[in-house]
Amino acid sequence: MSIHVHDLLNMTSKLTTGKVVNAFRVFSSFYLSRYAGRSKHQGMPVSLSLEPTTSCNLRCPECPSGLRSFSRPVGMLSDDIFYAVIDQLKNELLYLTFYFQGEPYLHPKFLDYVSYAHQQGIYTATSTNAHFLNEEKAAETVKSGLDRLIISIDGTDQETYSAYRVGGQLSKVLEGAENIVRMKRRLGSRTPHVIFQFLVVRPNEHQVEEVEELARKTGVDEVVFKTAQIYDYENGSELIPENPRYSRYEKLSNGKYRIKNKLLNECWKMWQGCVITWDGRIVPCCFDKDAHHTMGTISSNNFREIWRSTAYEQFRNSILKGRDKIEMCRNCTEGTKVFA
Repeated sequence: MSIHVHDLLNMTSKLTTGKVVNAFRVFSSFYLSRYAGRSKHQGMPVSLSLEPTTSCNLRCPECPSGLRSFSRPVGMLSDDIFYAVIDQLKNELLYLTFYFQGEPYLHPKFLDYVSYAHQQGIYTATSTNAHFLNEEKAAETVKSGLDRLIISIDGTDQETYSAYRVGGQLSKVLEGAENIVRMKRRLGSRTPHVIFQFLVVRPNEHQVEEVEELARKTGVDEVVFKTAQIYDYENGSELIPENPRYSRYEKLSNGKYRIKNKLLNECWKMWQGCVITWDGRIVPCCFDKDAHHTMGTISSNNFREIWRSTAYEQFRNSILKGRDKIEMCRNCTEGTKVFA
């Protein structure tokens, strides 16, 4: 049986009758809303992104954490907010990503949180730059029950890797990945499902095939290629790949760039999930890096009240009426598949 099938079976093992019914309500209400042109939302989130911290050890361009450019405060997720989120949503929530901005492993209780969510029957995932995965932390990660570990590896040699992962060491990434793979074998665990995520930019686009070979040698389960979001893409960027297959943007005859996909007045993300920042702000999308569209705060309100609020429904309606009127939506690839 392939490792991909094992991962899928692991995820489906988290399903309960309540989660299946909730997912059907969300799915059907999304298509009903598309048809009606007005939000008729039902159900609770199927998936959720929860931010452990906005702190990061690297200085990656095009990343608010790396650029230290947040307008919102930098901080760490508290016990009160974490347990409130999980205890309120555990009966419907299927998939929980411990990531929004920042490096999750910088939070001292990150793996304690993963373990608790795992015990509640939730599929857990995170994304990391893998600089903190020493043997001890790798063992703790496997024991926590983490289901999916996404490791950012944006180059197959130090020079290329550090062109985007500024301040990072490729050797640390590979060492961390090898520690996880070894600990899985030692502890007899199929989890976490380990993914090398390769963000394709101009400095590394020539290494797409090389990273697949590196993944095989390291023993990770999967390689995923991701196109890069460029904030100021209209005038071009040294990060936009020359090969159009790897770019979210296309060059026009006047030398300007535009996003490839058509901006449809719909968004599945607005129906099936949301993001909760380290300080409890509920925002509708991972493109809202600075939490400009805060729908409410978990520390002062019940999540269900915020999720079903008039403000949230008005925002969903604004998506259906004109995504091009919402700033964060204009540079969004929702509905566009990332290449394989």
